[in-house]
Amino acid sequence: MPSHAAPAQEGTPIITLCYERADVRPWRTQAGEGLNFDLLRLVAERAGVAFNFQSMPFKRCLALLKANAVDGVFAVSFKPDRLELGQYPGGATPDPSKRMHIDRYVLLRRKGSALDWDGKALRNVDGAIGAQLGYSITDQLRSLNVTVDEGSQRSDELIRKLLAGRVAGAALGGSDARTLLDGPYGPQIEACPIPLVEKPYFLMLSHALVEKQPALAQRIWATIEQVRNGPAYRQLERADSRGARR
Repeated sequence: MPSHAAPAQEGTPIITLCYERADVRPWRTQAGEGLNFDLLRLVAERAGVAFNFQSMPFKRCLALLKANAVDGVFAVSFKPDRLELGQYPGGATPDPSKRMHIDRYVLLRRKGSALDWDGKALRNVDGAIGAQLGYSITDQLRSLNVTVDEGSQRSDELIRKLLAGRVAGAALGGSDARTLLDGPYGPQIEACPIPLVEKPYFLMLSHALVEKQPALAQRIWATIEQVRNGPAYRQLERADSRGARR
């Protein structure tokens, strides 16, 4: 179970956070780099806490959160059924101002495919739409009355399934989609022009932490907003958008 943390001063609260063991640029990498980590390290300094990071498959992170075996999971979009797993900033209606970032889901198709998304409905669907196991986009896809294939954990597995004709399209997070479009599969795939959805992503904290240390939980979430809007993080965002750290 890979983990890493900055040394904590005596008396500093140590908060164990789980994140998906995957490269989701520019937000995070398996090695603990990216804008999510930049944000959280600045939050730790300002809020007077130490974060211990652990990576594992996303569904495992959520299971540990539900069991109060970790203090939090990032970065998590809102789904009503996740309220039983842990707590979002703002409660049952998460406060978007306390988000870590905003990302989008896009629909990838094979080049030449007639599959399309007009912002309201899917058209020319000649098979299942693939999505990664446990990801929030599956609820939206099912609401569109299409068959959903959740048999892949990794984005590259899903694209291989798409190219093999086992799914008609692949619903992927924007950063994963960009990586794939820019990589070896790029000449064979394309994105539908309209995103499936844009949504905020949050740091979820465990029920146990919020109930036992409510002031600490609120301090962490409030500091995320302060840091995300602050000059130090904005500078890191600008550097990343120019490709300075890729």
